[in-house]
Amino acid sequence: MSGLFITFEGGEGSGKTTISKLIKEQLENEGYQVVLTREPGGVDIAEQIRDVIIDVRNTHMDKKTEALLYAASRRQHLVEKVIPALKEGKIIICDRFIDSSLVYQGMGRNIGVDEVYEMNLFATENILPNRTIFFDIKPELGLRRVYANKDREVNRLDLEKIDFHQKVYDGYKKLLTKYPNRIVSIDASQDIHSVYLQVLEKIKEIL
Repeated sequence: MSGLFITFEGGEGSGKTTISKLIKEQLENEGYQVVLTREPGGVDIAEQIRDVIIDVRNTHMDKKTEALLYAASRRQHLVEKVIPALKEGKIIICDRFIDSSLVYQGMGRNIGVDEVYEMNLFATENILPNRTIFFDIKPELGLRRVYANKDREVNRLDLEKIDFHQKVYDGYKKLLTKYPNRIVSIDASQDIHSVYLQVLEKIKEIL
């Protein structure tokens, strides 16, 4: 596959979605073909699974059920959207991918990183991003942004207690050391323009 697969990762309120739109616009202005997508979701079936996952009525969902739903959504998204675009030589920018499952379910839900990783290898057939950008922001600040943004979708994960979000944040830090050749970190606590410039720089390194 001749395209580039770039994923954005980070906790709630880290600014990934806002920056991804700015990056897409910039790269397209430079002549690149860019596909912007997200997980869970990105295609119709995966979006339907997303609705189940994030529904605030489903707080009683079993943690392994949650992990399996993410993997199922990821599989459909890959085969229907990501892989075809990569074969066409396009740049994929995806808001979340496998690393979200490793930290949210593997660490946040205490299922185990290795267990969640093996589950997702079946779903992805070993497809990993060329580069993953971690939006580094402390959970307290990220959640303050979430609650201050009246237009943002409030999902089931937003309702978790701060210790859950801290475990997620710590999990991302561990992945940074485990996959240093793939994952790079940027300071997401800064203003939007500064974050945008950091992200653009990291992407330009592999174009």
